[in-house]
Amino acid sequence: DKGNLNRSFPGKPDGTVTEKIADYFQRELLPRTDIALDFHSGGKTLDFVPFCAAHIRPDKELEAKGFAAVEAFSAPWSMKMLEIDAVGMFDTAAEEMGKLFITTELGGGGTARAETVRIARRGVLNVLRHAGIVAGAVEMQPTRWLDMPSGDCFSFAEDDGMIETMIDLGEPVEEGQVLARIHSIGRTGAAPQEIRARMGGMLAARHFPGLVKAGDCTAVVAVLVD
Repeated sequence: DKGNLNRSFPGKPDGTVTEKIADYFQRELLPRTDIALDFHSGGKTLDFVPFCAAHIRPDKELEAKGFAAVEAFSAPWSMKMLEIDAVGMFDTAAEEMGKLFITTELGGGGTARAETVRIARRGVLNVLRHAGIVAGAVEMQPTRWLDMPSGDCFSFAEDDGMIETMIDLGEPVEEGQVLARIHSIGRTGAAPQEIRARMGGMLAARHFPGLVKAGDCTAVVAVLVD
């Protein structure tokens, strides 16, 4: 039905197939849950440095437990995450029930790499061990913490066109630096739109396909906190 399960909560018992699945999660699975681990990547449109994340939450006890689970996951990067639009998300449904919730962004571009598969397999086993569900010690790996302090982390395209990436994932970013240029494919000779960083930090995500549409996220900048 072309629905996006992660944007379909709380769902509908008499809705589309996607809405019915969301409703089952909402009414049957989430109430029984102690910890939710939601695997994601950037899909076909974004590519991320591989990270595990939890949200900053009003309940500081749950927040601390979430960050501890993120650290146990032991991705190369760990994120204190900000959502630009949390309406209808699985994250929101779980957290509104007071559940411990962590998520990932493991690469993207509509594919998986051997590295991200290894991170995912080790990470889920680590979280199960951390939670006491599976016996054994957590296999800790080095991780660096990132923060998304405000909406200035995000940059968006204002026009359709072809995107020229100016900086690679993981590289440092200065405020005002050009992250990408969007070239018009309908007007030759027109000056490209420059996507400039609204804050300094590190490039945590970039638009993946060569073509971009107005409103698409073109880059995400995060701040190193360790």
